[in-house]
Amino acid sequence: MALFDRLKEGLSKSRETMNEIFYLGGQVDDEFWEDLEDTLVMGDMGAEVAFQVTDDLREQAARENLTRADQIREALATRIASEFTPKTWDPFVYLPSCVLFVGINGAGKTTTVGKLANVAHNQGVKCLIGGADTFRAAAIEQLEVWAQRAGIEMITRARGADPASVCFEVLERAEKSGAQLLLIDTAGRLHTSSDLMSELGKVVRVTRKRSGMPVYVVLVVDATTGQNGLNQAKEFNDALDLDGVIITKLDGTAKGGIAVAISHELKLPILRIGVGEGIEDLQKFDAKDFARALVGEAEGK
Repeated sequence: MALFDRLKEGLSKSRETMNEIFYLGGQVDDEFWEDLEDTLVMGDMGAEVAFQVTDDLREQAARENLTRADQIREALATRIASEFTPKTWDPFVYLPSCVLFVGINGAGKTTTVGKLANVAHNQGVKCLIGGADTFRAAAIEQLEVWAQRAGIEMITRARGADPASVCFEVLERAEKSGAQLLLIDTAGRLHTSSDLMSELGKVVRVTRKRSGMPVYVVLVVDATTGQNGLNQAKEFNDALDLDGVIITKLDGTAKGGIAVAISHELKLPILRIGVGEGIEDLQKFDAKDFARALVGEAEGK
């Protein structure tokens, strides 16, 4: 299945509600605009974005004499795409770089690290994996499986060890081995726990102080958490000054609008999106393709 088709399949839940208001021949009247606004809000896009997008499209429709609902669809995709903060860099492409993955338990950090490491290895990039989630034994074991599968060296320490020491060791090993991409999995943190967030801040500071290469902090968010994902992103960003976001589990059960809400609210780029379990389902993010898949536009239209 082509990348765009997998993206469309992953965003099918969001698109179903869009289809209800964009039926062929539907008239653009007050009821249409109310339905569109409600659909965007209920799709986890957030009230502020939903209201602004709807108001802008309403003005455009009047200006360009767009009288049918199907005529609005392409304009909506373009308008939604413009809400995303542009990605001016990619820490998984512009090397060398050290990336710390943060997020709550269950967001998909460990799997994301494994998939990105596998992609880097297949592209001939010398990569190291750091298992700094020393509090959850299953995380280390899961990472080890990915590392062995891809033939990538993994650095970790015993359960309960200081996660900052793992980061320190990864950086030392990179200097000796010439690794260009360091992917470090950190322990899941409840964004409401100030003590745990403070500890994570220490890990970031130690890593940046020791590193001779750029260090980026990337938040992994589970799309199925909905608007709570935006709350998580705000807390992590306040504590750690995030560099970007990866949205996972856009696999047909989540509402894709949360990606718009997070990028718009925090002015952060979406670096990757996960639309399935397979390695190929962790995709580079393209705002136009995402918006088209969300509202039902054809690829490249």
